[in-house]
Amino acid sequence: MEEQGLEEIVGTINSVIYKNEENGYTVLRLETDSGEDVTVVGCVPYAAPGESLIAHGSWASHAVHGRQFKAEYLQRTMPSSKEAIYEYLAGGTIRGIGPATASIIVDRFGEKTLDIIENHPDKLSELKGISFSKAEEMSKSLRRQAGMRRLMEFICSCSLRPILAMRMYKYYGEEALELVQENPYILCSERIGGTFAEADALALGMGMEENGIERVKAAVIFELAHNAGNGHCFIPRDKLASAVSSLINVEPELSDEGIEQLISTGEIVYEDIAGCSACYLFSLHEAEEYTARRLAQMCMNRPHISADIGALVEKIEKLQGICYAPLQRKTLELALDNQAVVLTGGPGTGKTTSVRAILAMFDSLGYDTLLAAPTGRAAKRMTELTGREAATIHRMLGAKMAEDGENILFTKNEDDPLECRAVIVDECSMVDIVLMRALLAALPEDCRLILVGDADQLPSVGPGRVFADIIRSGTVPTVRLSEIFRQKENSRIIRNAHMINRGERPDFSENAGDFFRLRRMDPVECASTIVELCAKRLPQKMNIPAKDIQVLSPTRKGETGTGNLNRLLQAALNPPAAGKTEKAFGDVIFRVGDRVMQIHNNYDIMWKNADGTASGTGVFNGDIGEIVSIENESEIMTVDYDGHQAKYGFEMLNELEHAWAMTVHKSQGSEYRVVILALNSGAQALMTRGVLYTAVTRAKELLIIVGDEQMAYQMIDNSRQSRRYSGLRARLCEYCGLE
Repeated sequence: MEEQGLEEIVGTINSVIYKNEENGYTVLRLETDSGEDVTVVGCVPYAAPGESLIAHGSWASHAVHGRQFKAEYLQRTMPSSKEAIYEYLAGGTIRGIGPATASIIVDRFGEKTLDIIENHPDKLSELKGISFSKAEEMSKSLRRQAGMRRLMEFICSCSLRPILAMRMYKYYGEEALELVQENPYILCSERIGGTFAEADALALGMGMEENGIERVKAAVIFELAHNAGNGHCFIPRDKLASAVSSLINVEPELSDEGIEQLISTGEIVYEDIAGCSACYLFSLHEAEEYTARRLAQMCMNRPHISADIGALVEKIEKLQGICYAPLQRKTLELALDNQAVVLTGGPGTGKTTSVRAILAMFDSLGYDTLLAAPTGRAAKRMTELTGREAATIHRMLGAKMAEDGENILFTKNEDDPLECRAVIVDECSMVDIVLMRALLAALPEDCRLILVGDADQLPSVGPGRVFADIIRSGTVPTVRLSEIFRQKENSRIIRNAHMINRGERPDFSENAGDFFRLRRMDPVECASTIVELCAKRLPQKMNIPAKDIQVLSPTRKGETGTGNLNRLLQAALNPPAAGKTEKAFGDVIFRVGDRVMQIHNNYDIMWKNADGTASGTGVFNGDIGEIVSIENESEIMTVDYDGHQAKYGFEMLNELEHAWAMTVHKSQGSEYRVVILALNSGAQALMTRGVLYTAVTRAKELLIIVGDEQMAYQMIDNSRQSRRYSGLRARLCEYCGLE
């Protein structure tokens, strides 16, 4: 039915001039039924020559491209004639079929070609050059397109971004359309990436009442999930009701009614904890409860060891050629006498030496010890520092995505625990409550656990403040190393980091050693200097290659935010060149040779070693790699993560961002030869002492602050830490009888 005020044109697609996979925007040439050749622009995802199109829209004149038909609504049908089917297949719409193969198939099957490919692939394999497995792949590709087209048409008819349909189909396959029609709010889940406003508009457009209780409950779940992403394990009930009321413009009483119904069905948990009337997502409440109970049990379990600690320490000191400081000896004593121990301290205080000593002690006792860290880079660094293989916690626990596509499963758990007597985990400030719960569940009953980290660094990206809560609870035996050892005393990076942490102001004008400040008051000049340092000054004058330099910024926005810095650094360090493939994705251009970072945990991505000797699954938030190939025909990008090569379909590129520059938060758990810190301006919540301290402690050999040192002093003075709602500390105290 023609929309009032809109014209209708009908025809067959001749060619596709331009297409954007992210938003579906397409420019195509259409031969109308009247024989006219016109340009059509609009949302026409996966358009291909040979398709029949009915477009409703209006005519417009483009300053460069002339007269165009702007399509608002579309109806599409698959080609039916032999000629149109050939054009459709020859255009590369189905993987594995090019012009030559298309000609062979259409010559044999004529107008039945598409039905044969979709429903009878065995007949395809009768043709010369087409194996049965290749025929199955062709059939799978066409069926996938058919399902995705139906989903695309539904999503686009609701004026939503086509990329949402692409992600929905990737994760949910043929069930995607039914799922989104049953629950439109699935669109605003983390993996699909839609906004709540988009999902809510779809729900309302499908007839959901504005004051309907189902809409209110969806908003409650969204607010709890959204705030979990901001680090909160729970939200106080009154704040939750207020947030829901603001989000969907309903009365607070109605919001509270939705909360009450979710509590009654067990979808959320309500409890008075830590002085708050707390509302939890069920999974986070269970994770917090489990973590507290298991740690309390470990604290009360005092293993009996008959070894002479003095003799043992002397033996290890001789073995490693070192004399341990008193606090390091205390660490060994606690690790011998307790099932769970925390080791914390700033840079240069001997955490690594202590870890090596604990490892040697466990070896002498005959314990199989596993080493782990939250990120791939942190695990690699742990391997280098200890000489023993370390893994990410996710990989050690066998993390994978559940069949529902929503939840994470860990194959190592209480039913199938790790095979070890001890586990040492580094960079524990990065571990959130969900990961800590999974780690504890996988430990054998008598396994020892050593948690290592810097309690003054920024907390985890995920929910909770686990490491700090454990230390502040006073329940787990803890050693806080504070002495800076002699070999580290001359490092201005380390001395200044400790000054910053104490709230003292270093003399940033003292440009010497491994700590420098370049004053640049103008943001544009600041950004330009950073690019010059990376591209010319450090490589040419200090023989430091760009690959050893990491630019950090507290913020994503502005001239010195990571967004703009990445654009400038890409242009300087990896400019376009003949033969260097690239792929536009929205406003971002990915290019072979780019440094990129995975920004979500993805347990399904397959990787293989470059030499083909090993393979596995899973790429995790914060992993950094390099784009080694972009295949536009097959729509595949390959990223190399320290020898593990992972392939991304173009619809998955929202999981990557450039990493020439990254936020300080994203740099946690990593150490870089050289760090350049951009300090010019930023939101007050980001310009804090903890952010500056974390940034400075990322540098191994050289730190350069570019910008305004007064901004650094303001950060030192701003010791405010944003509150995270967590009940772990209170639960630990309760279960250990310290309340």
